[in-house]
Amino acid sequence: MKPILLFILVIISGFSSGQNIVEPEKIENSVQKNHVNKIVFLDKVIPLESLKESDFQKTATFQEDKDLDIRIFLDNSLINYLHQLYPSLSVDELLKKGNYQFNFIVDGKLIYTENLNSGAGTNESKKLKTNFRIPLISTKNEDSWGKYLWMRFYLTNGGIDALETGNHTFKIEIKPYLKTSTLKVGNIIAQGEIQLIVPKKNISPEQIAIQKIQPNSGWKVSDEKFDQEKIKALNRKIAENRFRDITGIVVIKNEKLLLEEYFNGYKRDSLNDTRSVGKSFSSALMGMAIKDGYIKSENLSLKEFYHLNQFSNYSSKKDSVTIKSLLTMSSGFDGNDQDEESPGNEENMYPTDNWVKFVLDLPMSENKIGKTWNYFTAGVVLTGDILDQSVPKGLENYADKKLFQPLGITNYKWQFTPQQKPSLAGGLRMKALDFAKFGQLYKNNGTWNGKNVLDKNWIKKSFTNYFADNKDFEGYGYLFWRKVYKVGNRNFESYQSSGNGGNKIIVFTEIPLVIVVTAKAYNKPYAHSQVDKMVQDYLLPAVYE
Repeated sequence: MKPILLFILVIISGFSSGQNIVEPEKIENSVQKNHVNKIVFLDKVIPLESLKESDFQKTATFQEDKDLDIRIFLDNSLINYLHQLYPSLSVDELLKKGNYQFNFIVDGKLIYTENLNSGAGTNESKKLKTNFRIPLISTKNEDSWGKYLWMRFYLTNGGIDALETGNHTFKIEIKPYLKTSTLKVGNIIAQGEIQLIVPKKNISPEQIAIQKIQPNSGWKVSDEKFDQEKIKALNRKIAENRFRDITGIVVIKNEKLLLEEYFNGYKRDSLNDTRSVGKSFSSALMGMAIKDGYIKSENLSLKEFYHLNQFSNYSSKKDSVTIKSLLTMSSGFDGNDQDEESPGNEENMYPTDNWVKFVLDLPMSENKIGKTWNYFTAGVVLTGDILDQSVPKGLENYADKKLFQPLGITNYKWQFTPQQKPSLAGGLRMKALDFAKFGQLYKNNGTWNGKNVLDKNWIKKSFTNYFADNKDFEGYGYLFWRKVYKVGNRNFESYQSSGNGGNKIIVFTEIPLVIVVTAKAYNKPYAHSQVDKMVQDYLLPAVYE
């Protein structure tokens, strides 16, 4: 090849690597042309063709029941920004590995950064669009990834605290990102800011005041001191809707009732739907059935209870599934509630007419039994069925006689399976004070009023982390989550029952404390994180330090 031709090819090659990989839509709108690489704030939904500069919001009073809309003007489409970051990847690879990064800045301080999940937004828009709108707050409750992005910033990651009463400069910056073996983040491709006025909320002294413990609680009442100002500050945040959908808080210290408070129309006698908190009751009942000799041990395998070859997708691996692996959510079934595509996702189970058959029909995964953790509700249903067929007069009677009656729990409601058996998947409704009894039973090493209700060795097994090597979470025992709270330079380990909405029974392992929080923030992204913040920043410092 002649040197001059080679030189020309090098020039062409070098030039083409910086070009677009997809031809984006043309920028023809005059407003967009004048505001390329800008984010503009709007107080209502305005189509691009109708948008005028006079519609832009420079200053606004922030109200959560009013629209907060943004429109983003770019000089290229996302796919081409990603291509500039990693020119050797194909369009499909870029779409799978990248998206927009959002940065939320309040008064010059970065509060929250999120790399949008690659599934947010359509592939077509990411290839072509150079402008788009995002409803952050929508009075029409638009189903948009932008709504959940805003919730994560505002309610889960410090936005609500940064935007306290007063005047604030609120800024958003957008960059492209790619996650390959490392994270690559590009330059700012759009930014904009608005002055937000956050009005003061009218909160009465009664809403902030610590609620007096009324007689006949069923508990001895503690006379220990605690930091009342911390609890008042917590109550203020609940009243201001900064902690949302909280219905009850109960604190037991040294076996006595220290704090009992109710919110949002709930009272002492309210039966709380705590969803997956009920799973931990399956763990307790299994321990009781083993102690009573109705089940030999948690190491028994499913073949002791079912003719597994009569179900779909039989393999010899199913014969090795143990009760213990169901209790630790490591059974090897192809079931994962955190994966919408998983065959064993709980949402696939509920419409069926036989939940036990649903589980036993599932195929096995590649995961090693007892080693790989996946949140698997359907497996807990199976533990309930094993209990029901093993204990005298069935699970419902056994639970009432062996667990609820000894604890003095008389007012409760099960959720039932299609076969009208108690569902241990969750949904057990109970008073907050009674949930506290369940937690205190574990804190007491299984005794209640001098009577042994649950074997202390079972509690030790239940409060063991079987997944210490898993860095994605803090640990899991026998249907109890491990969670460590940090206050100052101290760590407080707990094992807890946890349910959708932010419901928790928290049993601390090294201090004499049980905390129950009931809530109804079902399917909200802030549900659990706000309760953890309440415990770590308010309740623990107030009642223990």
